[in-house]
Amino acid sequence: MTAIAPTLTRQDYKVISLSLLGGALEVFDFIIFVFLSTTIANVFFPADTPEWIRLLESMTIFSVGYLARPLGGLLIAHFSDRYGRKHMFNFTVLFMAMPCLAMGLLPVYAQIGYWAPLLLLVARIIQGAALGGEVPNAWVFVAEHTPTEHRGFALGLLQAGLTFGYMLAALTVTFISSYFTADELNAWAWRIPFIVGGLLGFISLWLRRWLQETPVFIALQKEKSLSERLPLMDILRKHRRAAIPASLLTAVLTSAVIIAVVALPIILQKSWQFDAATTFKVSCLGILMLNIGCIIAGRLVDRFGAWNIFAVYSVMLAIGVTVMTLFLGSNVKTVLGCYLFLGLCCGVIAAVPAVMVQLFPPQVKVTGISLIYNLAYSLCSSTLPLIVLALYRYAHWTLAGMAWLVAAVGVMTFVFYRKISVYR
Repeated sequence: MTAIAPTLTRQDYKVISLSLLGGALEVFDFIIFVFLSTTIANVFFPADTPEWIRLLESMTIFSVGYLARPLGGLLIAHFSDRYGRKHMFNFTVLFMAMPCLAMGLLPVYAQIGYWAPLLLLVARIIQGAALGGEVPNAWVFVAEHTPTEHRGFALGLLQAGLTFGYMLAALTVTFISSYFTADELNAWAWRIPFIVGGLLGFISLWLRRWLQETPVFIALQKEKSLSERLPLMDILRKHRRAAIPASLLTAVLTSAVIIAVVALPIILQKSWQFDAATTFKVSCLGILMLNIGCIIAGRLVDRFGAWNIFAVYSVMLAIGVTVMTLFLGSNVKTVLGCYLFLGLCCGVIAAVPAVMVQLFPPQVKVTGISLIYNLAYSLCSSTLPLIVLALYRYAHWTLAGMAWLVAAVGVMTFVFYRKISVYR
């Protein structure tokens, strides 16, 4: 157990709040797609296609957005490590807001045929590239601005802010689903969240002008100790041993997000006949509890260590998913209670970045995290939703089985790699 120094300063909270606000809006812009996946499937694909195929097509476009993350994230990380965190931090918000606004204005299949899903795909690719740069840069930006003894709490707040973007998306869709009829939603109301998200992204860009460069990067500039060649080359030559634990950490984090935020709302509607409004309300409250879980986990990281909390929460995630799986066929109140419990068990989402920022030196920290995190996240997030949705139709234990596999990965990563984190 470590001693905890005085609390974060007003400047620390300013950095965290502006970072998490922009991150939340970026995640909102990116994830609103999945909450409207059924409607998007209806308006962007032929009506004579079976519904489950249209849904899979819609989710495929959602998943392709993740495939753009590695290249976009690596490019943004390069400039972040060479020329500063702040400028790239603003750049990612801009390139998330523009395609989100564009998606809200796109013509649909009935108007331009297969050009509609193609244009939608292009917008998702741009969004994926932007998000690939946002998350690693946000982790490093906040970590380098806050004292080491409070880094877990700061990153927990940041992750809560990022996941707040999921809740904001759920709230928005809940509202429009309750206020508009199904016909209105299919006709035009589905556009509202994308347009609003795009406009809010531009507001976030304006607010981020108050952020300052990190003290760590300024020190590197003064000492002339920035990477002398491509940061990527330094990662490949000097820091390859961090690739495996970083990949496994990311796989655990991604699985938690996929299960709790992406897969469960769809499963509730398609397999358990929950109506859309009820599903969104349950999801929203579950994500709110997930936000609280991230903050709690961040506090625990500062007291007991990032690796220890990561291992504990890897197992807690599996327990939460198992409880959820056992009671999915129950009434709404029981399912809600299980979802709230699962949210609290998702603290691994906050523990992972606290470990990741220790795996690479400051000269190449953003590049190292971005390269491994985005590759692993893209692989997992582009395949896991499709696998889970496909298998769940035949075996309802799929979710719990996957969660216990993830728990095993988390514990084994802790056992074999916990001593590899040496950088601050």
